[in-house]
Amino acid sequence: MNAYAVEVLPYQTRAIDNDWLAVSSAGDHVFLTADQARSLAQGRVTELPLSLQADLKAGHFVANLDRSGSRRLLASRKAARRETIAGGVSLHIIVPTLQCAHSCQYCQVSRSLTDTGHTLSHADLLAACDSVFESDAPALTIEFQGGDPLLRFDMVQIAITRIHERNRSEGRQLRFVIASTLHQLDREMCRFLARHGVFLSTSIDGPAALHNRNRPTPGRNAYERTLAGIELARSELGHDAVSALMTTTKASLTHPEEIVDEYVKLGFNDIFIRPLSSYGFAKRNQRLLGYRPEQFYDFYRRALDRILHWNRQGVELREVYASIILNKILSPFDAGYVDLQSPTGAGQSVLVYNYDGYVYPSDEARMLAENGDVSLRLGKIGNPLAELRQSPVQQRLIASSRVEKMEGCRNCAYQTFCAPNPVDAQAQFANMETPALQTEHCQRHLWLFDYFFSALKHADEQRMDLFHAWARPSPPKEAIQCGA
Repeated sequence: MNAYAVEVLPYQTRAIDNDWLAVSSAGDHVFLTADQARSLAQGRVTELPLSLQADLKAGHFVANLDRSGSRRLLASRKAARRETIAGGVSLHIIVPTLQCAHSCQYCQVSRSLTDTGHTLSHADLLAACDSVFESDAPALTIEFQGGDPLLRFDMVQIAITRIHERNRSEGRQLRFVIASTLHQLDREMCRFLARHGVFLSTSIDGPAALHNRNRPTPGRNAYERTLAGIELARSELGHDAVSALMTTTKASLTHPEEIVDEYVKLGFNDIFIRPLSSYGFAKRNQRLLGYRPEQFYDFYRRALDRILHWNRQGVELREVYASIILNKILSPFDAGYVDLQSPTGAGQSVLVYNYDGYVYPSDEARMLAENGDVSLRLGKIGNPLAELRQSPVQQRLIASSRVEKMEGCRNCAYQTFCAPNPVDAQAQFANMETPALQTEHCQRHLWLFDYFFSALKHADEQRMDLFHAWARPSPPKEAIQCGA
């Protein structure tokens, strides 16, 4: 490199463990000492060790002045990170009903015991199925949310059958997911699901006592009935046909190891450590169920340590959110997690066809409507996709999620990996243009990226191999937005 004049390309820095993390606009990173960071900032690249100079050039921190080839490669790297947005709406969530037998205090959608006024009309169901194919995406995931979709399995059957029939001429790659408690699952349902290759996603909040406390039912046996559903699904559909996730409540905070151990005991290969959401009905119970962000960080750290412990014992267990963050950091190909896309994936890579007859840009956006905030409705089910995507709401979502425009994001070292979440801002402050740094979404992800960059900095070879395996962008068994 010394033989050629070079220029320093745009990059951002952040202090990590007494060193400096530098991240290029391509998303590559290096750790620098204070002296090295100063030399790079002042353009004195040739004073750096040759191995570091090579890393900086490979990571698009510096380039030869005559850099037409480097410019094309950098543009290609940036485009790969936006492929999931540019490829069209690939996740379509259909909410056939709000019916649910649970009375979870952290429920985000204010469940209903009856279908009166809480069930999608037949006409809207068919229109939603047809709208799915207006997307240009070659691979389509259709996810059924609720409530509990199995309480209206007739509607699920109609939708899956219609979409399969349409696909005979469309030729798309289809994937179906049902988010359910699995309490209503029976063998006849399983036979239909098996014929159509449907996956199931459920919730396990931990051992029986914790799960039954978090997710009460009249019979006080939610855990036992969900386990029976898991066993039936595995016996009829295969072990990998059902996945689970958990929600962290105040009651969960002292049990991270027990929760992880429960997933190991039940034979799951994935666990999704999710914080409590403040959307919809759940927002009313924050005083009862909520906790400080620092409490969740400690819980997450302990849970991840336990997951890593099991991996050292030869037990394959992946934390889903860790895989999302590590995919952002270590892979040039983005896995497409909606909440970390800029411009936002809400409405661009995901749409929700809700029981109320309206289309929303994300699952969280329809949850806001349950609390009376219908400001994120894109339009009626059946409206052309092009019209929905050009709606004023969608344009505001896009404008308020651009890292290059948002205060606090423009100079953030994590801008290549992260993004403002306008739906989260709307939920917290009733204003999607709220500066990102004020939102819980931003604060939590700053902690997460700091945590994982520190972990990468200190990882040994075995830990690095595991992190790279988790970072692979192959889709997880569960749909990431599931919340049964």
